[in-house]
Amino acid sequence: MMRHSFLLLLLFAFGLAQAERPAQPETASGIGVVKEARGRLFMAVTAHPLATDAAVEILRAGGTAADAAIAAQLVLNLVEPQSSGLGGGGFLLYHDARTNRLRAYDGRETAPASAQRGRFLDAEGKPLPFQEAMVGGLAVGVPGLPALLDLVYRNHGRMLWPKLFAPALRLAVEGFPLSPRLYKLLAEDRYLRDDAAARRLYYEADGKPKAVGTKIVNREFGFVLLALAQHGTKLFYEGPIARDIVAAVRAPHAKNPGDLSEADLAAYKPIEREPLCGERLGHRVCGMPPPSSGGLAVLQTLTFSAELAGRMPLAAESVHHFAESGRLTFADRARYLADPGFVDMPVRALLDPAYLTARKALIRAEASMGRAAAGELPAQQSFGEEASAELPATTHLSIVDAEGNAVSLTSSIEAAFGSRIMVHGFLLNNQLTDFSFRPEEEGRPVANRVEAGKRPLSSMAPTVIYGRDGRVVALVGSPGGSRIINYVAQAVLGLLAWNLSPGEAVALPHYGSRNGPTELERGTAAVQLRPALERRGHTVTVQDMTSGLSVIQRRGDDWVGAADPRREGTARAE
Repeated sequence: MMRHSFLLLLLFAFGLAQAERPAQPETASGIGVVKEARGRLFMAVTAHPLATDAAVEILRAGGTAADAAIAAQLVLNLVEPQSSGLGGGGFLLYHDARTNRLRAYDGRETAPASAQRGRFLDAEGKPLPFQEAMVGGLAVGVPGLPALLDLVYRNHGRMLWPKLFAPALRLAVEGFPLSPRLYKLLAEDRYLRDDAAARRLYYEADGKPKAVGTKIVNREFGFVLLALAQHGTKLFYEGPIARDIVAAVRAPHAKNPGDLSEADLAAYKPIEREPLCGERLGHRVCGMPPPSSGGLAVLQTLTFSAELAGRMPLAAESVHHFAESGRLTFADRARYLADPGFVDMPVRALLDPAYLTARKALIRAEASMGRAAAGELPAQQSFGEEASAELPATTHLSIVDAEGNAVSLTSSIEAAFGSRIMVHGFLLNNQLTDFSFRPEEEGRPVANRVEAGKRPLSSMAPTVIYGRDGRVVALVGSPGGSRIINYVAQAVLGLLAWNLSPGEAVALPHYGSRNGPTELERGTAAVQLRPALERRGHTVTVQDMTSGLSVIQRRGDDWVGAADPRREGTARAE
């Protein structure tokens, strides 16, 4: 089979790319070297070296994968503030080695109780431009991450709760060096400087970002960490922190004050859901159910792409087939998926083998289908197609501990730096822009429309893969907005269909379709396939595709882990 580490690195180094450069909320910071590690005892892969160090510190001290994930996530709030944090939410899969059971935890944000369906419509009933909606309190949902971490700790933690805060607390008080990636994002952002607290923390008096390597001391966040370590996350949802969050959201930030209330915060609850699993490529692949579309969409895409096993990942026919698979997947996603607490989710029907076989038959080897229509489901309410931006400011971590417990956690504040509102040293999300701005489409309700207390649809796709013997064989996940689905599906194909190592899988040039143009990753050899794809009728765009894959795979008696070379992540093992 295929073992092309050196070839793949050469393809990255010498790939061709010519196209207009569209703006991305969390842009590329260059493609570096693949960061792969191997160990027998435990493995941690996160989006930043200091977060990986925190996970290793906890694992060495005898903590579980849950303990390590909590410590790493708290550090990420500090060192990668554009991507995730206490002001956001996430989805977490936990494999419990003692019970051999996979558990799925939903920490997605919720809309305030006062939210109305026309929240993101202008006076004429037209959807607001995204750039107008995303900054300020109107886009802020009730944060779910603190409650999610608390629930996972109570079910799976072992170390004393305060000890999990120690690595982040040290960095908050003593400082951490501002990284090149964070510097680049700070320099590019148009809005963050307008928040006084964020400006003091990250910028010089002249408005330029502090230099790379500058020690960032965030004592205000340190006080929050200390309070939560001593008193638990209830303090986040009730009391002074909650009051300050509400005050910041309701303040007149430009023209977008929000309507979040203290009652909204006090009422928030994370939800344990049933994982969504299916047999694919000789393995059991498991992900999150709705309101994440990630689990279902990855399973659909893998079904449509199964015959790519044994083919070359960068052959034109492989890219064509994978892009066509994505069209079918994203068509169904846009029509049917939303918060199951508000809309009946036809998950079983969308994964029915007969339905998937009929959908797959629409893929033609010689020509693109263009834009796919959603499949028709019997006795299913007719919905309009949703339209949400879902921007790629997210993070992912994968951890396996010495006992075989495993965590796959994807968390986010939505756009880079979220709503650009900082409270007590952390940024608040703008996840409500993940709802469809249009509540109706051609007279039909949109499943993912804004409603009070509802969780917006997500593409976050933390994934756990089991072998035929029932043991965990791999963990996969990535940031990247709605592209997460294609990133994760491609990485799973890399591991299971193309026999690539984790390092090779995360380094594959990206390609795919979200039921629009076929997207090829700038600066990689995938771009050379553009003429061949256009001859098949594809409309092709070349873009930065800033994934942040974290992959762990069991190889023999060892764990092998790799962090995406497009970001600053690292893998460490013992």
